[in-house]
Amino acid sequence: MTHTLLFLCPLIMIAGMVDSIAGGGGLISLAAYYAAGLPPHLALGNNKFSSLWGTAVACWRYIRSGHVRWSLALSSAVGALVGSALGARLSLFMDERFLRILLLVVVPALAVFILWKPDFGTRRKDMSLSMTVILAIASGFVTGGYDGFFGPGAGMFMTFAFTAVLGLDIVTASGNARIVNLSSNLAALVTFILHGNVDFSIGVPCAIFGIIGNYIGSGLAIKGGGKVIRPVMAGVLVLLLLKIVSDMFHLF
Repeated sequence: MTHTLLFLCPLIMIAGMVDSIAGGGGLISLAAYYAAGLPPHLALGNNKFSSLWGTAVACWRYIRSGHVRWSLALSSAVGALVGSALGARLSLFMDERFLRILLLVVVPALAVFILWKPDFGTRRKDMSLSMTVILAIASGFVTGGYDGFFGPGAGMFMTFAFTAVLGLDIVTASGNARIVNLSSNLAALVTFILHGNVDFSIGVPCAIFGIIGNYIGSGLAIKGGGKVIRPVMAGVLVLLLLKIVSDMFHLF
């Protein structure tokens, strides 16, 4: 057990830093749980447990700094919960390979867009409240659907949507995305706990390190803004691309 925690805890802390800055930390943490030898159901349950507490701390820091727009965050959360349920159901009927092939094109394009568009994350759009709420619900529904159907990098896509679609500055976009993540993680965690899929002897220490990572990462994002968030988003996209390519070798 000690060796397992010595392996897991630093990686969960790094995942928490990444997740609190741009989203997508699950690409690191879930891989860490699998590498530690946890069976899939326990890996997923412990991942949700550790990420929930860390995300809650990140949300608190973003809220305290004034980087959350509640009308948009809550609207997106509602859309994401509905979209996630439908996405999970769609995954029962549709082959994931089609989405993976699409992502092979979309992910590199997004990385180029984030790194080379000078005003990404700085320009604000002037829209009516009703329009922004509608777009927030739609963005939450689409990214939630992706999360339910496939999953990896959903938090990063939510951060991107708040910036590119809703015109928020990149720090506020990250803060809003963490609120949406928190609501979806809470709903999933309840299910995992009720089915006994959380090993608390592993989950609690990892949650502590996840909290530390999220605290550090959210502070860096709030202070550094786009200089910190943009390269982390690009890095998450690279990790996602590597995962997609790796998984496709096993599918074909």
